[in-house]
Amino acid sequence: MERKVFTRLSGEVARTLNDALTHAGFRRSQNIAYKPSCEACQACISVRVVVDAFEPSRSFQRVTARNADLVGEVVDPWATEEQFTLLRRYLDQRHEGGGMSDMTMFDYVAMVEDSAVETHLVEYRHRTGSNAGDLAAVALTDLLSDGLSMVYSFFGPELSPRSLGTFMVLDHIEQARARALPYVYLGYWIDGSPKMNYKARFAPLEARTPTGWAPLKRS
Repeated sequence: MERKVFTRLSGEVARTLNDALTHAGFRRSQNIAYKPSCEACQACISVRVVVDAFEPSRSFQRVTARNADLVGEVVDPWATEEQFTLLRRYLDQRHEGGGMSDMTMFDYVAMVEDSAVETHLVEYRHRTGSNAGDLAAVALTDLLSDGLSMVYSFFGPELSPRSLGTFMVLDHIEQARARALPYVYLGYWIDGSPKMNYKARFAPLEARTPTGWAPLKRS
């Protein structure tokens, strides 16, 4: 049975509190910061990419080349029907029966817009001539004092061969580099979890331990 510690993010201190809690291994969902606190399990580990030390592998370079026709634009955290339609296709085909499978447009608006912290969306679109065309992927991202925190991302399920989840992380690493931010926070990682194995590929990673951030050690 899962157990969490959580607190509300509100008022003038919301941004600095979100910053401090993220550094302590918390994650944000709307105006709630939470952290797993199970009595007999510490498998959920908060991880972050060390931007300056990251060097893309040949595999990562191929992913970037495969998506060279996409253009990413940072936009205000405003939910649109176009985004929600893409999210519903993503959830229905890739996460049927999951915790977000019954998400409505109202829920999506709350996820994107109900925030007291500094956050934004990145829309990735197919480039059509000199214009950006159809929406391919979206990332909801918080701006912290020392990095970017990827809160949630989704993409067109028919585009799975493009490895868009990986591409968005790679793009955020470059965004952080351009902003002179040292880290990209990827949320929780569980050793041995097939759904989270991809995060360990973005080495070198740091993990939040009881005594602070340290290089990730895999068993």
